[in-house]
Amino acid sequence: MPGRSLPSLYAVRAFEAAARHLSMTHAASELHVTPGAVSRLVRRLEADLSAVLFIRRATGLELTPVGRTMAEGAREALDRVAEAATGVRLRHHRRLAIGVYSHFLSRVLLPLLPRLRAVHPDLDVDVHASTSPLDLLPGRFDAAIVVAGARKQMGLVMRPLMPITTVPVAAPRRLKDGPIDFARVTLLHTRARPEDWRRWLDHAGLGAIPVRGGSTFDGVSLALEAAAADLGLAIAIEGLLGPDLAAGRLAIAHPARRPTHRNFVLQYDARLAEDPSLAIFADWLCEQLHRSPEPYSRPA
Repeated sequence: MPGRSLPSLYAVRAFEAAARHLSMTHAASELHVTPGAVSRLVRRLEADLSAVLFIRRATGLELTPVGRTMAEGAREALDRVAEAATGVRLRHHRRLAIGVYSHFLSRVLLPLLPRLRAVHPDLDVDVHASTSPLDLLPGRFDAAIVVAGARKQMGLVMRPLMPITTVPVAAPRRLKDGPIDFARVTLLHTRARPEDWRRWLDHAGLGAIPVRGGSTFDGVSLALEAAAADLGLAIAIEGLLGPDLAAGRLAIAHPARRPTHRNFVLQYDARLAEDPSLAIFADWLCEQLHRSPEPYSRPA
């Protein structure tokens, strides 16, 4: 197949910009070169084509009939190159590093990731779990799933994923004998959130019940395992209970739900807001959770 006989693509790009603006100066500003450089490239293209593309008047540039035809063809060709380049960028995603609160990862994100792989097979995501907020600081990852309030933070994009509402949970067999007597039941605690029971009891109108005794655990996952083993009742974030409720390991022990002013959010540097890979991941995750706040069905 014979090679294409093409004029200089630098010259074509300079000419197309000058034709759009009808100004060498404005074309130079767009292309980040000098007006003289644009003028030289346009003259080179005219020489290659053996045609006059512009009439240079004192009031500005005017396209000749040949120039108009060339401008239309150049614009269409450059648009197609730009579209193709965009498609290539979207198909070749970079690998993302996502920091995430461990309990959110196990209860929500891990079960969702196969869906992401199905719809975006070229998007690779590495997850880095931690129970410590200090490990999920901005800048350590492309994005992090953290607990945050409604207050905006300078330089960060904060996309809400799930409100934090707390409920008491117990092994299902505890509920077979009727309502729980919270004054007599063992309460299980997590070291990072020692006030959860006090706050929930006050919200539920059970403020006269003292919070005493009960085992204490490093993280909520262990507290929930202890509750499932019927060692007592635990406080849980309702939106993260899907797998435990669906499997029948736990049941909500009281209808009172205590809302908070905090949410799980996807947080990332504002400078990455236009990153194609991160934008796809962020939009997909928000769509999954907003469409189905609890991505697991409860047993009937």
